[in-house]
Amino acid sequence: MKRTRKSLIIFALTLSLVITACSNTTKEAEKKPADATPAPTTTTTATPTPASEKIEVVEVSTVSPNDQYLKFDAGESFEKNAVYDAYEKDVGVKITNKWIAPDDVQFKEKLKMSIASNEIPDFMRVNATQLKELTEADMIMDITSVYDKYATDETKKFLTMDGGMQMKTATFDNKLMGIPSSYNPYQYQFIFIRTDWLKKLNLSEPKTMADLLTIAEAFKTKDPGGTGKPYGIAVSKDPFNKDTGVTGLRAFLNSFHAYENIWMEDGKGGLVNSDIQPQVKEALKALQDMFKKGLIDPEFAVKDTEKEAELLYNNNIGIVYGASWVPAQLVKGALKDGKEVQEWGVFPIPSVDSNPALSQIGIGVDEYYVISKQAKHPEGVIKLLNQYIVTQQHPTEEQKVYEYGKDMKEKGANYWLLNPLRVSRQLDNNGDILPKAIENKNTSILETKDQKTRYERAMKYVDGSDKNMWWEYLISGPKGAYSLIPAIQQNKQYLQNKFYGAPTATMAERQEILIKKRDEVYFKIIMNQVSVDEFDKFVEEWKKLGGDVMTKEVNEWYATHK
Repeated sequence: MKRTRKSLIIFALTLSLVITACSNTTKEAEKKPADATPAPTTTTTATPTPASEKIEVVEVSTVSPNDQYLKFDAGESFEKNAVYDAYEKDVGVKITNKWIAPDDVQFKEKLKMSIASNEIPDFMRVNATQLKELTEADMIMDITSVYDKYATDETKKFLTMDGGMQMKTATFDNKLMGIPSSYNPYQYQFIFIRTDWLKKLNLSEPKTMADLLTIAEAFKTKDPGGTGKPYGIAVSKDPFNKDTGVTGLRAFLNSFHAYENIWMEDGKGGLVNSDIQPQVKEALKALQDMFKKGLIDPEFAVKDTEKEAELLYNNNIGIVYGASWVPAQLVKGALKDGKEVQEWGVFPIPSVDSNPALSQIGIGVDEYYVISKQAKHPEGVIKLLNQYIVTQQHPTEEQKVYEYGKDMKEKGANYWLLNPLRVSRQLDNNGDILPKAIENKNTSILETKDQKTRYERAMKYVDGSDKNMWWEYLISGPKGAYSLIPAIQQNKQYLQNKFYGAPTATMAERQEILIKKRDEVYFKIIMNQVSVDEFDKFVEEWKKLGGDVMTKEVNEWYATHK
């Protein structure tokens, strides 16, 4: 029976290759606190192996995507590089790749084929649906015992900072089937505005959604950039996708107390999906009105993030919603020949009424590292995990190799992408620490590697040695994005997805169809191709196309996980 079930699931995976559209590229976001309390600092340190003691080397295979920002040193490649050499030297694990995909999109497609043909490496990164399918197909290992034995106390503490919720998402029938590719779920979106234009037009900073819309209209009608083709707000063709960290509209929805595809309490003890709630209709009506007024680029539906961002660089648009890292995108237009030619400010997302806007957040894990049942040395994977956490928690000069390569100097090569298993802190206190440290030039309060790196970059901008670090100052400085986080945390101005289980049967089968239908209707409404009342028809269709069944399954899960 087990063999038959496995065959059926592999057949289903193969079939999915034909009917599944290409996945959206997942940005390695900053992955960057449930409350205002600073995140706990672990004290475990790595015990170096004496030079006289030879480490027994084990080999583990994986698969990897290439990345446009990864630049190898001369003579190095995925087959042979300083990062892989460091793991072999420090913890005795030799890393090999069964294959390399040109980018993340093709990686995901090639991974589907590897799974469908049952030709998987010793360990690999998969999404939540694949984790469930691989578990049911009996293709991956129950790593409960190997994790308990080989994971250090520091690793176990690091991966349960959130109370263990992320680890629960990788657990099936009390069996740990994967390692969450964890990150901090408390990542918020903000509104970024050209403050030089606010000054030029004698406009105040936005406190409400009405203020923001007034600013958008002024930027459109008065054209402070002098381009002759101004708009109010930057929007790209995939604005509701969770990975759209700039030129998206999720935070715009949040301003109207509407949310993109999360499960929220219905006030009666159950959960409902946010995509069909009446607040969404109100937000879509506002977007339609903006489109009719010319405040939104009429070609947004065919422009990706980078193409739409050109309007920001070229002074056509001065407002954009996005994640804390947006300044790293804006710097392309803000600096010309080492001089600042644009001034930007970052503000909390405004609310449409007297109730504060809540930023939607997830659980902090979308992907997992799984180990094949055929792996001969699963302990090697856990050793890689332990070492990566050590390099993040207790950085030394020697460990800079894991981030910068053999010369151990930052040169924009993004060598850190070579670490085959990456996890991030589930909590951080960057918003409490960095703005104060940078404003007061006080390094004594810095706690983590990330804080020290960000401080150093921001101070290069402050002292004038590298004006290109403008972006880091707008993220981490006294009036940067991080400076807004403590108030959001303290006031609990966020709404977290209440569903954190593996995708239900109907989700796996129907959710992609429902999302596609949703986006089609949303776009037609925004672009004034149909009445906003079309939203009501979509709600009924959503329910019939599987939404009601999916809601029933989610509530059955919720009844046992409250």
